[in-house]
Amino acid sequence: MAAARLRCAAAISTATAVPAAAALPLPLPRRLHPAFPFLRVPAAVCLRFSSCRIPALRRAAAAMSSLAAAAQRTEHEAGAWYAVPGLSLRDHRFAVPLDHSSPDSGDTTVFAREVVAAGKEDVSLPYLLYLQGGPGFESPRPTEAGGWLKKACEDHRVVLLDQRGTGLSTPLTPSSLSQIKSSAKQVEYLKHFRADNIVKDAEFIRVRLVPDAKPWTVLGQSYGGFCAVTYLSFAPEGLKSVLLTGGLPPLGEPCTADTVYRACFKQVQQQNEKYYKRYPQDIQVVHEVVRYLSESEGGGVLLPSGGRLTPKMLQCLGLSGLGSGGGFERLHYLLERVWDPVLVAGAKKSISYYFLKEFEMWLGFDQNPLYALLHESIYCEGSSSKWSAEKIHGEYGSLFDPIKATEEGRAVYFTGEMVFPCLFDEIPALRDLKDAAHLLAEKEDWPPLYDVSVLNNNKVPVAAVVYYEDMYVNFNIAKETASQIAGIRLWVTNEYMHSGIRDGGSHVFEHLMALLNGKKPLF
Repeated sequence: MAAARLRCAAAISTATAVPAAAALPLPLPRRLHPAFPFLRVPAAVCLRFSSCRIPALRRAAAAMSSLAAAAQRTEHEAGAWYAVPGLSLRDHRFAVPLDHSSPDSGDTTVFAREVVAAGKEDVSLPYLLYLQGGPGFESPRPTEAGGWLKKACEDHRVVLLDQRGTGLSTPLTPSSLSQIKSSAKQVEYLKHFRADNIVKDAEFIRVRLVPDAKPWTVLGQSYGGFCAVTYLSFAPEGLKSVLLTGGLPPLGEPCTADTVYRACFKQVQQQNEKYYKRYPQDIQVVHEVVRYLSESEGGGVLLPSGGRLTPKMLQCLGLSGLGSGGGFERLHYLLERVWDPVLVAGAKKSISYYFLKEFEMWLGFDQNPLYALLHESIYCEGSSSKWSAEKIHGEYGSLFDPIKATEEGRAVYFTGEMVFPCLFDEIPALRDLKDAAHLLAEKEDWPPLYDVSVLNNNKVPVAAVVYYEDMYVNFNIAKETASQIAGIRLWVTNEYMHSGIRDGGSHVFEHLMALLNGKKPLF
């Protein structure tokens, strides 16, 4: 009987222990933050028996082996290498829990694209994760080696992550969200798409992709920088270093949205003043458009999608036109095409189809609804936003009122990175998400995004660029946050706007890396 028990134990050891090990091809860190329990690995597996029936146990062991193998097959899928000029790329898909704290919540796909310089596919290189701005926008799609990506690939394997809900990461669109019939259930689903879960996805990927689960460098642009600071707060052991470009979030309040918008409206006002100094002729052009829209039936004109262009919607052009490199020029050239030509004498004046179509393409809220739905929630920890941008907009009285500005002969100010409730009325693709948007604006039980005490004691090397005239991430707020991150190396510049990583990416990346490696002294 003892011999039988020994044979039984040996059979189980062979059938279960080996596949279990195979299911974790990379050794995991022994010590991880409690917010990431899905990464923990049992130190040992102990089997005890009082009796056994070998055939039944073998069947059970075979079933366990089959389940483990199935999990291993679906958890991470890597594609073959392919090429664009100067770069080699490989696609990765990961099945991650929708709710990392509840493994039974079901899986969602997260997509990441690995990028190396051509010919370096098999070279051992440190990993760099890129986190895109947003929220709600996919990672860049490389067409050739250039900019910051070319510079980064000289010494790194770059991972371009489609944050959950974007790109190829189970994308959330108006049509896919329509599968969830209840607004309350939509909110319950959407609450898993903020920075806290993006970071958990990143850690899930790191321990499966990076050899020996070594820490990696993270480059966060704008909202991607917010995510990187969340990473510093809750999983610093996964980080070798952090680079932030226009991405230092506000800290210290349950909801910082009001503080952010008060500061940003002032910067938006300044950007408008600079725009009209460059293009004073556009004051009259915008006045004419506002009059035309306000006098039209329903207070606006139909857009190609079936929505309405109203004076308040027109102001949303500032989101793209006022805060990025070349934005002033693109906005001016768009306004040049606002009117249809008069081909027949006496024909009625009308806004051109070209302008209406371009307007919709500039906004893009219908293609990336996560931005409109979750933008204000990125400022919430245990408190609600209550449509903060709309509230602060009202504090400015008539300053941002397009009709009063036109009547009084003042320049009509465009708005910036603000989401207003009217978007869910005037954009047809968002109308079915209106109730969910209101519920999200009232939601109070948002979990923490940052741990200031951890940031105060940070040990991870961090370098950040703060753009002096940043319209989206206020300079003074960014400086205050930087003071809370121990050891951060700060580069303040007015050479670039918020889009510096796009406009001067090679220089920006190289400068930040030099701050980390000592080639650029702080003093």
